Amino acid sequence: MSTTDHETAAAWLTQEAFDRLKAEHDQLVASRPAVAAEINERREEGDLKENGGYHAAKEEQGKQEARIRQIEELLRTAQVGEAPKNDGVAEPGMVVTVRFTDGDDEETFLIGSREEAMTMTSDIEVYSAASPLGRALTGARTGDSREYTMPSGKTMKVTLVKAEPFHG
Repeated sequence: MSTTDHETAAAWLTQEAFDRLKAEHDQLVASRPAVAAEINERREEGDLKENGGYHAAKEEQGKQEARIRQIEELLRTAQVGEAPKNDGVAEPGMVVTVRFTDGDDEETFLIGSREEAMTMTSDIEVYSAASPLGRALTGARTGDSREYTMPSGKTMKVTLVKAEPFHG
């Protein structure tokens, strides 16, 4: 999945995605005592400098705590709701098909967030509404052409072929 969402603005999430994140959070918090016990067990094995099990357990704890903080921030700022109306307008929550004017290539992707992508069971690409392409397309109607600047500095023109609500 390609994602380019690096800002802390509120992310649009379906109720299903919000519920999956909440369940993941609850599971991670519930496993904290087991992780702490693993660390204590490894600590008692002796010299910490040469104790690979201890360091692996501490690293896993760090990753788990970072994910807990990430989910908590997302749940705190998420905009939860149903998919947008099927009105052909590109916006977060819409699966869009675009045609690039430098060829006949078409691409279909979801305008969404990294967090939405992480909770999806679909293999569809996800582009952030905050990405250059996402910003250019937001508000476009079927048939509209928009230009955006790629990270390389090149300007690209794209035409919205279709926009419909995501049903994951």
